[in-house]
Amino acid sequence: MKNASAPVRGRPREFDPDKALAAALEIFWRRGYEGASLAELTEAMGITKPSLYACFGNKESLFRKALDLYERDKLCYVKSALEAPTAKEVAERLLRGALAMQCGSTDPKGCMGVISSVASTSHAECIREEILARRASSDHALVERFERAKEEGDLPPGVEPRALALYLSTILQGIAVQAGSGVAESRLTQLVDTTLAMWPSA
Repeated sequence: MKNASAPVRGRPREFDPDKALAAALEIFWRRGYEGASLAELTEAMGITKPSLYACFGNKESLFRKALDLYERDKLCYVKSALEAPTAKEVAERLLRGALAMQCGSTDPKGCMGVISSVASTSHAECIREEILARRASSDHALVERFERAKEEGDLPPGVEPRALALYLSTILQGIAVQAGSGVAESRLTQLVDTTLAMWPSA
């Protein structure tokens, strides 16, 4: 009599890749690329080193996937912000979004990109270049949005879009650094409110 149950081909995966990647993201976010050891990563992910390599590649590849997840899930407010009808609303959505991410969840504080890009060893240089390239792309999109705002008469003639974008990016990075240092949400909210109150209007 033929066995009714067909044999299982191949060894089933013993972990959830999405959950494992989310765990890796948290470690990289807390420790930075250089500070996150493979032992700490595999323990948090609940997998062995061979499983990590088989599913995600090496540590650099895992970090890039974690960075993709960070941008998709944690920085999802950025795309919405760039679609706002006015430059000030763009700024407000970015500032409020950053504030909510840094103060309104159990996620690690600080910016994952800033934490990892400070590594200076030659081994981590490729990671630093990757982060800087992604940041440059994001900065370029913001500059383009402010250039359009100026063309539409939404910004005063004397305001230079590139300088305004750099100013806003600096404030956003400052929020991440201050939150990572333990500054109270109320003070960071005041920073956001003050920045918006000072925003140049046509």
